[in-house]
Amino acid sequence: RHCVVAITESMSSPATNLLRARLLPRYATRFRGELAAVEVQTRYYNSRAHPKPTPTFAIHEALDMVFEGIEERKVRRSERWERNKEKTCARKGIKEDGPYRNVDETIELAVNLNLDPRKPGQSLRGSFAVPHGMGKKKNVVVFTVSEDTAKEALEAGASAAGGKELVERIMEGTVPVADIDVSLATPDAMPALAPAARLLGPRGLMPNAKVGTIKKDGEIIEMLGEHVNATQVPYRTDKEGIIHTGIAKGSLGSEKVLDNIRSFMEGVLDIKPENFGKGKKGKGGKKKGGGKNAKYFLSTFITSSQGKGYKVDLRTIDPTSAFFMGDLPK
Repeated sequence: RHCVVAITESMSSPATNLLRARLLPRYATRFRGELAAVEVQTRYYNSRAHPKPTPTFAIHEALDMVFEGIEERKVRRSERWERNKEKTCARKGIKEDGPYRNVDETIELAVNLNLDPRKPGQSLRGSFAVPHGMGKKKNVVVFTVSEDTAKEALEAGASAAGGKELVERIMEGTVPVADIDVSLATPDAMPALAPAARLLGPRGLMPNAKVGTIKKDGEIIEMLGEHVNATQVPYRTDKEGIIHTGIAKGSLGSEKVLDNIRSFMEGVLDIKPENFGKGKKGKGGKKKGGGKNAKYFLSTFITSSQGKGYKVDLRTIDPTSAFFMGDLPK
């Protein structure tokens, strides 16, 4: 005789282990040797109530898959350009000058935290310094009343620096707002920024003391280099308590990207509020706050600008875990 035991995907691992340990030996004893074989089949049972679980990967495995996707897209872009470059150049009226300049995709991180930004102290915003930077240089403008500070800022790598004159150039369009990546300011220059607030504010370019983009004359020159070389990675929780940020450019390589991720996650842990928790609905529809044993990190995904996202095993991304940035136990 032949016995088939079906295990659905919705069954938990304890239920599966119980089936293997108890039921299968019973079948074998009952038929007393007449049972030729016991076959265990896994049948996938997916529905809204029982969705297929999302596979998780260790951080280095997920990052390797992200880089594989980046390399595949680079090859496809180059091949497409070689096939169509003559037609494209003729249509746009441009001349081919050198090899194809491929896209340098950004490695992005999405960290779901157990935070409710509507509650006091749980809306996080700022920036962290990462060891290898983003892999690109940023256009930084410095608003200051002091001419000496403006001169030092230009020498340190700022694309533009000044006071009212710089604000007027931004309003006129001489300094395009689209070309500005970061704006820094001294406290005495903030009143002069009022006319340009409508242009800078919606783009997140308005200097803010909470983010650390308002500093004194001496301090602003010291931190200018970090912003020009993009060693500062900004972060901000959205209304769901999730942080979306670009951690590095793909051209840096996996080892440097992993170092940046390590530094960033340690920084996220350091700013953990004393009281946090999204809470669950209790009686009467009211939400209860998180308890003492509430988890801070809920889930993490890693992806690239044009690639697929991968769920990261929290044990390899949580700084409090013994497997942080390492391999999972077999």
